[in-house]
Amino acid sequence: MEKIAMTTPLVEMDGDEMTRVIWQMVKDQLVRPFVDLKTEYYDLGLEMRDATDDAVTTESARATMRLGVAVKCATITPNAARVEEYGLKQMWKSPNGTIRALLDGTVFRAPIMVGGIEPYVRTWKRPITLARHAYGDIYRNVELRVPGPGKVELVHTASDGSETRTLVHDFTDAGIVQGIHNLDRSIASFARASMGFALDTHQDLWFGAKDTISKTYDHRFKDIFQEIYDGEYRERFDEAGISYFYTLIDDVVARVIRSEGGFIWACKNYDGDVMSDMVSTAFGSLAMMTSVLVSPDGAWEYEAAHGTVQRHYYKHLAGEETSTNSVATIFAWSGALRKRAELDGLDDLAAFSDRLEQAVIDTIEAGEMTGDLAAITTLEDPQRLSTQEFIAAVASRLQP
Repeated sequence: MEKIAMTTPLVEMDGDEMTRVIWQMVKDQLVRPFVDLKTEYYDLGLEMRDATDDAVTTESARATMRLGVAVKCATITPNAARVEEYGLKQMWKSPNGTIRALLDGTVFRAPIMVGGIEPYVRTWKRPITLARHAYGDIYRNVELRVPGPGKVELVHTASDGSETRTLVHDFTDAGIVQGIHNLDRSIASFARASMGFALDTHQDLWFGAKDTISKTYDHRFKDIFQEIYDGEYRERFDEAGISYFYTLIDDVVARVIRSEGGFIWACKNYDGDVMSDMVSTAFGSLAMMTSVLVSPDGAWEYEAAHGTVQRHYYKHLAGEETSTNSVATIFAWSGALRKRAELDGLDDLAAFSDRLEQAVIDTIEAGEMTGDLAAITTLEDPQRLSTQEFIAAVASRLQP
């Protein structure tokens, strides 16, 4: 069988632990037999990030801006235990946070819905798409351990040397402090990306923050969204018959649970991190969600939205069988290949991406699935497959 040609490489960002194992399986069994795969490879495994002082992460992001499309494996964001486990030089920042800060833009996450996997929330009938801001907040924070009594202030030194000061806290004892920031231009890009996606997909857009408490930081998000909506999108939304509204994040959460789905939920960076996990789990599994970072400069980065599945990796190293869900990783590859096909005008590559996703759905709906789905499916007598067996079952449906 002649392989499908590519003209421009993808940026390939390899990752860590069990998802790294799955990454290789997906490439070897579901992509390379059918596609003459071209990638510019970057190893974002924790050891390589440590060896390069995390320069490899920055290089991969710049390559994404240059080539336009990337596909990323899940990676470890080290904590103190990981620093000791891997003997790291330091506690490196989240690679996702680094990449998102360089690319800016918005992360769109949506559940992969298949027959036999029913949402835990009984009212949900249609997917809920999370639009997550990809810059700032705690992912670009600065933190300080306050050793004892003293004042902590926020200080802005203007270009002319003048200062503006705000007291954070007058400490009478030891404590902690954190500084976060954001940029008007990044918030504006987030608003435009969310509203443009709403128009493209013909869905209502909801946005929530905590402006009643955060009267400057969160209120700035609210104001910028409203300004851009009023000035650039209100008439277009009216013509399309869709709506935008802002309310407190507390109210949005309550509305989401009572809804039927079928809308876009725009969230600040941390809110989107947490709520996308909640939504994906409620739709069935963390491994059943697509995730794509859309840069305002036209770069696209596709990834699996879940972690590196550490527990399964240790079982894998011990020679034990695992049943790890690879669906999000497969859909990251199919999404990136489809976008590459769209940008390069490769109809056969786009058609292959569709076939790959349909093969995954057909496999699950035939009752062949990994353990996480077998435990919750409404299908009778599901066949619980190992990590390898599931990928092989998808591969068998791809054969001509």
